[in-house]
Amino acid sequence: MDIQNNQKALLTIREVKKAVIGKDDCIIKVMTAILAGGHILLEDIPGVGKTTMAMAFCRAMDLQQKRVQFTPDVLPADITGFSMYQKEKGTFVYQPGAAMCNLLLADEINRTSPKTQSALLEVMEEGRVSVDGISRSVPEPFIVIATENPFGSAGTQMLPESQVDRFMICISMGYPDIQSEIEIVKGNVSRNPLAEVQRVMNGGELLEMRKIVEKIFVHDVLYQYIGRLVQTTRNHEMIELGLSPRGTISISRMAKARAFLMGRTYVVPEDIADIFLDVSSHRIRLNAKARVSHISAKTVLGQILAQTVRPTLRRK
Repeated sequence: MDIQNNQKALLTIREVKKAVIGKDDCIIKVMTAILAGGHILLEDIPGVGKTTMAMAFCRAMDLQQKRVQFTPDVLPADITGFSMYQKEKGTFVYQPGAAMCNLLLADEINRTSPKTQSALLEVMEEGRVSVDGISRSVPEPFIVIATENPFGSAGTQMLPESQVDRFMICISMGYPDIQSEIEIVKGNVSRNPLAEVQRVMNGGELLEMRKIVEKIFVHDVLYQYIGRLVQTTRNHEMIELGLSPRGTISISRMAKARAFLMGRTYVVPEDIADIFLDVSSHRIRLNAKARVSHISAKTVLGQILAQTVRPTLRRK
């Protein structure tokens, strides 16, 4: 384990905590997904700090950031860019869109049109945009942190499964407890919380960390454990659409990233259990039986996790 890189990741978490109070678990999960090379979907009501968290990570990691406030009139070209004719040169010149950055903050992504939402699909999966038949790679690292309001809020619509599946995790921040809320109010009266977040790493260092995460060891027994969890979601009586293979890969990568944050060079069963709900809850679709019974996806997945035998690894 590269101790120096591990410490920088932990320092990043500490800096983000300066701006986002009382949401330590959410911060750790977002950092884990970033180390795993994934994109993050923050689903919650307005005003609980989703955008602040994204901005804090950007400052702590010194990434080139762009923000798009999604509304019904945002166009696909705003994301991918477009070609504009320049009379002086006598040719069309590419004008970069919002995706040409390291960290794209897609604010209230479910308020825009499906056509604009789909413009994110290629860039999130392939790391490039296509304009006028020409593909252009986005800078590395490239991270999308998207926020969405709960379905049913004014002006929102559900994201298609094909897009939701491209987010490695989906988490909800929720309301702060009373003590944290008092600290938030006191802090915002006298200062800008984001101004206190210090740079502790850069994009190049993040890419190095991701290479280390890829080399984290996963025992075959743990791969089988992941496989059993995934297969159960596909055959469960309450689930209409189970986890995709992309979801299986995401579980493995998130487990490796968590092991890295914990200072280990190998994955243990607790790494998988800790991230299973966050990776899986937005990828499954419950059937009518579950909906009539008012059972949530996390409840069903929690039952699957509890009922699936967790392997025990012993040192030789």
